[in-house]
Amino acid sequence: MEYFAGLDVSMEETHICLVDRDGAVVHEVKALSSAVAIAAALAQAPPCTRVVFETGRMAPMLYHGLAELGVPVVCIESRQAYQALKTLATHKTDRNDARGLAQLARTGFYKAVHVKSLPAHAIRALIVARKKLVGQRVTLENQIRGLAVVFGIRLPRGLSPAFVDEVVRMSDGITGLAGAMRGLVAARDAVLGAVAAIDADMKRLVRASDACRRLMTIPGVGQLTALAFTAAVDDPARFRRSRDLGAYLGLVPRRYQSGETDYVGSISKVGDQRMRTLPLRGRQRHADPLQGRAETEGLGTRHRPALDNAQGADRARPPSRHHHARHVATWHRVPARLTIRARQKQTRQEAATSSQAGATPEGGSR
Repeated sequence: MEYFAGLDVSMEETHICLVDRDGAVVHEVKALSSAVAIAAALAQAPPCTRVVFETGRMAPMLYHGLAELGVPVVCIESRQAYQALKTLATHKTDRNDARGLAQLARTGFYKAVHVKSLPAHAIRALIVARKKLVGQRVTLENQIRGLAVVFGIRLPRGLSPAFVDEVVRMSDGITGLAGAMRGLVAARDAVLGAVAAIDADMKRLVRASDACRRLMTIPGVGQLTALAFTAAVDDPARFRRSRDLGAYLGLVPRRYQSGETDYVGSISKVGDQRMRTLPLRGRQRHADPLQGRAETEGLGTRHRPALDNAQGADRARPPSRHHHARHVATWHRVPARLTIRARQKQTRQEAATSSQAGATPEGGSR
């Protein structure tokens, strides 16, 4: 007789349910949410052919821990399981969820997902921590600027050496402001030190990874992008084709087809959002040689015309009227009514210009 188990995992306890091939409940128990406790609870029941639980924050720890203990565990897609569980039980409880997951394990009506390795999650944690610290640094610098503007002082760029000196100088002698600025500057220095320590750790990881060194030979790919890519892929063997990686990262068009309707929209944007943005920013920085110089000089998007003039007249182009028409590859996405109205307006403007050119200063025709 084959038996199947479903695990409904929470932070403290995990509900376990075993069913047989016919779907009858054989064993139900609660255990602590740890791999050892769950394996011990499963050992008290008949051996299971398959143990199923949903994706979540504790999925990596439980999956790898149970796999090391010899449990035939499978992690399934939580969104699909949620839709299936709604049809299996009227009331949503942990006990009913465990029973429903056991039924999914019995019928095979689930989508198994790849659980990344713990080293890949560690790299991802490093990248997420760095992003959070950089955001805190920007928040502190903006707060310092906001307090300084009240006194009519415009501070230089945050990462410039003159930033801290200017903050100390302008707040010196002002009761209350000096203490506030010292506290904010000290917090900013601590955040910068933490970011530098993370950058050093990332540099060591990149040097030890052959895949990261190969990726960094691509123009526009730095150590942050290389680490994020290797952590996102984790095991390249799980992709049968190289183009499957684009779908995994949400870079393929979204499609809706029903009857005579067949619509191809924008990219699906599923998967890791950070992994989609990092290569794009790196490529933009590589394609724009003056971007690094502009950032060093404190230039932002407001000085885009100056950069265009420096790079040549061919770079300076008038902005598109419709935001969908900025990319030639997606021109078909511009609604037809917009293009018709634009053409009609252009025709009216040309007619008005020709009529003005053909009129005499007295108002008559030539």
